[in-house]
Amino acid sequence: MMATAALSNPTAEPTPLAGLARALVQHQILRPDQAVGIQRQADAGQRRFIDELVAGSMVSARQLARFAAETFGHPMLDIASVDLARIADDLIDRKLASETRVIALGKRGTRLSVAISDPTDLQALDRIKFQTQCTIDPVVVEHDKLIKILERREKSVNQQMADLAEEGLGQDLDAMETAAVTIDTTAEVDDAPVVRFLQKMLTDAIEAGASDLHFEPYEKFYRIRLRIDGELREFAQPPLAIKEKLASRIKVISRLDISEKRVPQDGRMKLALSPTRAIDFRVSTLPTLFGEKIVMRILDPSSAKLGIEALGYDDDQKKLLLDAVSRPYGMVLVTGPTGSGKTVSLYTCLNILNKPGVNISTAEDPAEINLPGVNQVNVNDKAGLTFATALKAFLRQDPDVIMVGEIRDLETADISIKAAQTGHMVLSTLHTNDAPTTLTRMMNMGVAPFNIASSVIMITAQRLARRLCTCKDVLDLDEDALTVAGFKDADLDGSWQAFRPVGCERCNGSGYKGRVGIYQVMPITDEIQRIILTNGNAMQIAEQARREGIRDLRRSGLMKVMRGLTSIEEVLGVTNE
Repeated sequence: MMATAALSNPTAEPTPLAGLARALVQHQILRPDQAVGIQRQADAGQRRFIDELVAGSMVSARQLARFAAETFGHPMLDIASVDLARIADDLIDRKLASETRVIALGKRGTRLSVAISDPTDLQALDRIKFQTQCTIDPVVVEHDKLIKILERREKSVNQQMADLAEEGLGQDLDAMETAAVTIDTTAEVDDAPVVRFLQKMLTDAIEAGASDLHFEPYEKFYRIRLRIDGELREFAQPPLAIKEKLASRIKVISRLDISEKRVPQDGRMKLALSPTRAIDFRVSTLPTLFGEKIVMRILDPSSAKLGIEALGYDDDQKKLLLDAVSRPYGMVLVTGPTGSGKTVSLYTCLNILNKPGVNISTAEDPAEINLPGVNQVNVNDKAGLTFATALKAFLRQDPDVIMVGEIRDLETADISIKAAQTGHMVLSTLHTNDAPTTLTRMMNMGVAPFNIASSVIMITAQRLARRLCTCKDVLDLDEDALTVAGFKDADLDGSWQAFRPVGCERCNGSGYKGRVGIYQVMPITDEIQRIILTNGNAMQIAEQARREGIRDLRRSGLMKVMRGLTSIEEVLGVTNE
């Protein structure tokens, strides 16, 4: 750590050394002339000694933190490993924290722990002690990391202020931040700045390609997160004081009860982006400890009109699916977890079948995508309009195609199967892991094996994997690693190359942009029907499907890897084997 070149001017007046500079000289980390030179440069630039020392690379920030902790008897902490979002933001005034270059770490009784890179800065510690009326316990951290966090905080606050001012919220910001009373929501829901702020959040989310928005209140902060390509990302942290206004505005336009905050509520709203395009939002509220969390699902009607080619089905899978839905009667089931794209797949099929000579009725909870030409019904359990009730009514409405949002119970399953057996095409969803387990799930519900075998004609299981961005790079793996991942010996012929995510400005550094579907399309053949009729289990059905050449989800995902659409780790993450 010893430096070799003197930085001081030998003809200048001696500069007194104190604090950290004196300690470094006393422990022979710096020579006196070096310390004096650094101090003079700092004074000339109106900076601090520690700034000049670290910037000049005479002592690294890591070495300096270790030295200060050992010399002055304070604990040392890697502040980059601390989740500062979980720490109360009001322990130290923001302006004072920025001026003294400290970050509050926690408070216990009258003792306040603070992160600081120069524990000899007694003036800063005294100011904090005076402002908080607490005993200060310094914790030494690396100077460069501390400065980066402080700059990021300052930038975040300034950006929020600029954004809010741009949207008209700036004029109310000071009053809102200092107000400690509950806002009268009935009087504030028409507040124009809040309206503009919400509109900006929604349009930005649509432009970012998000599928969901999360408005989340916590004790000390309020944040908005977006789910983009299946991953939640923090989008904004507006002032905590607007949470009531924002929640009330969302509830008003979603036709929810703004006076009811004790129970969850569900609603819908629509945002007109242009005279020819409008986006629907499914709104769900949930009471939490510090206010109502609101999640908004973005429902883009254009997604149902993308066409089956855009969903990512392989050619043979697409042919099987189209053949199944074009049959005059039978049941086609789409399975997968929440958020796997089941609704889009179903509506794509409905859009194919939606012709002037076809009567289509759907029962959903709620109807997510508005499709002209289709008779859509929202189930309402409180009013007695259940899936089963709607299905019974459909059968008296001369239907050709019936879509049931989800088969949840035996009654709904029985009526759906009877509809499929009496000359109707029935489309529906179940929450199962793959196609074979769907059949055993229906048996567990109590559906007779004969009814399943005679009505279900196809089951499609699906997942959504993130699509690699154009910044992807070649991934070099040996044959053993590829075999462990699930590739067969016949695949390793050198005709394809695996890729890995890199990250660029277009994909916000994630390496992924958009998503691609992974499917298991399993027609119910005569052999599979025999297994069902003999009360066979999911393993027997899966084995028979493999013998018939039906690819499972893992195999379908690996084929997407071979085509360069996604990465191996993404496929392994969304599929089981």
